[in-house]
This record gives sequence, C-alpha cells and structure tokens, in this order.
Amino acid sequence: MSEAAVPGADAVTRAIEATLFAAEEPMTPEALSSHLGGLELAAVKDGLALLATHYAQRGVHLVERGGRWHFETAPDLAHLLRREKEQVRRLSRAATEVLAIIAYHEPVSRAEIESIRGVQTSAGTLDVLMEAGWIRLAGRREVPGRPVIYATTSAFLDHFGLSSRRDLPGIDELRAAGLLDPVDDAFNAAMHFEPEDAGDRDDGDANLAD
Repeated sequence: MSEAAVPGADAVTRAIEATLFAAEEPMTPEALSSHLGGLELAAVKDGLALLATHYAQRGVHLVERGGRWHFETAPDLAHLLRREKEQVRRLSRAATEVLAIIAYHEPVSRAEIESIRGVQTSAGTLDVLMEAGWIRLAGRREVPGRPVIYATTSAFLDHFGLSSRRDLPGIDELRAAGLLDPVDDAFNAAMHFEPEDAGDRDDGDANLAD
C-alpha cells in the first residue's frame, strides 16, 4: 500500500499497518510500541486512529476488541468468504455432562462439577471443552485453596444457536426431544436444568454423542 493511499500517512502509520497485517494475533498499542522499537505510545494511538478511519469504508476494517487491534473482513462482506460446511463435533458422555453442568451452574469449580456428577472429572475432559472454545477459566473461588472456576463462552452460545443462557432448554424440553435417558433421573434431578444466573452473557450446530 502506498503512503498516498492513507491521507496524512507517515512512516510510523505505515509501520503500524504493516505490523498488524503480518501479526498472527491482535496487538495492543503497547505491544506495537515495543515491536516498533519503543515508539511513543501517543504516536501509535494516533496511527491506529488514522488507519481505523481510513479502513472504515473499505473491504477490511481495522478494529479494536478488548484493547487489541486487528484487521477483519467488513461485516457486510463476510458472506463472500464464508464456506458452508457442516462440522460435527462429537463429545464423550462425560464431556457432554460436564458442559451441561457448567452451562447451568456457572461459574462452577471442578470439585462442584464432580459433586453433581458423582464421579471424578478428568482434566482431559475440561481440556477438550476449552479447546473447542466452549468453556473458559472464569477466575478463582474465594475459599480455601482458591479453586479455579469455569464458565461458558460467547462461542458456546453462538455454536448452539443461543442468544443468552435464558435460551437453555429445561428438563421437559430435553425429555420431549428424546435427549434424556430414563436411567439418568438422579443426574437430571441434580442438574435442575435451570440456569443459576440466566442473564445475558458478554463475554454451527453440534452433534453430541455418547
């Protein structure tokens, strides 16, 4: 991209543009400053503002998410790049139960998950759900030992077509859909199937199989 393409662009702005274009992950202004040899932070922020304005009407936008900047496709053009492909993600029975417990009781610790399930939960099960992007570390419980607690992510809501946790199905809906086994009554009763905090979260279709 030539310097003339961005009104008022200088070597600093072009360096920021090139760095973000090549970056594997979004970058903070501080990271950009460090990467560019300790460039003055104010200059970095001015350059980001200039680039964001320039790209606002183009096919790609420069956007800031949680203090980090990156390029992304303009929202109205996303459909041109989307490739429709059904992705079936199969979870073990244990992973399905753990995901359900976290969704309905979050934030919840591993010990609390095990108390509800009645069996130990392997770290591998939680790792699978984290790799899928459906759960996240939500801090630590302020009790002795300060255990890690888990919560679902916005990606979980998106993947299962939920606007918020209010949309999680109740036990009657799950039974009507044939998703509950009669022998699971004790587990179902422990689950309650009512979100403890059904507020909106700020943070494809799945096929769950045993």
